[in-house]
Amino acid sequence: MPANHPVKPEHVSGAPLRRAVVHASYDLTFLPKHPGEGWTRFVCISDTHSHLFHVPPGDVLLHAGDLSRHGTLKDLEVTLNWMKGLPHPAKFFIAGNHDYDEGGALREIKPKYLRTKDIAAARNLVRSHSLRKAGMFYLEHEHAMYTAKSGKVYTIYGSPAAPFYSTGAFQYCTGQGKEIYSRIPASVDILMTHTPAHGICDLTKRGIHAGCPELAQRLLDEDLRGCRLHNEKNPGGRISVNAALPSVPLPVIIDLMD
Repeated sequence: MPANHPVKPEHVSGAPLRRAVVHASYDLTFLPKHPGEGWTRFVCISDTHSHLFHVPPGDVLLHAGDLSRHGTLKDLEVTLNWMKGLPHPAKFFIAGNHDYDEGGALREIKPKYLRTKDIAAARNLVRSHSLRKAGMFYLEHEHAMYTAKSGKVYTIYGSPAAPFYSTGAFQYCTGQGKEIYSRIPASVDILMTHTPAHGICDLTKRGIHAGCPELAQRLLDEDLRGCRLHNEKNPGGRISVNAALPSVPLPVIIDLMD
């Protein structure tokens, strides 16, 4: 998210239903008990910017972008090595405007310190065999499947895109969001976007709604009514989370009944 990303407590919306439990405030030394068989625990983080901290265990880790401080390969390696060591069996992650990029409409204003060879190395790294072996899956305008212990198959879609804010990666201009978010498949259960939708968990410290109107409009479409969690209120009881971490990191825990 942009530097003025939304902050807690206005980071979760959507009324929890019987099939979902949200833990946005808890004691890290006394974690909420996992609901048990037939439930999947998703742990949501974002905007970690190469910082390392304690993350509660769970079935699935979702990282919604801004993995690095400045988009350098060194910064990215710090975060990915840290994530490899986390206990979650499956980890899905996307990039953000602070991360690398090698194309797009704003390529001409790429910071000079980002070397082309490092960008290429970063792109290879996020899709490397070593990360896949560690249960880590990078998503860039694409989806992946996660099979829970119960046999329930979750479709997870990720997009690093965000409206233009300042010099950065994966950003788009007004009017380009409609095409970008049209790629979200109707079968999606878990949606990961680096930008929030306009008016949903997107209030900045200055009281400005910084989310994307085109994403907000896409989320209203009938074919996305089955989407249960947006890691970033919509009809159908969807839970929306802006997982950008506060000064004292506290990941958001979402328990979904399979």
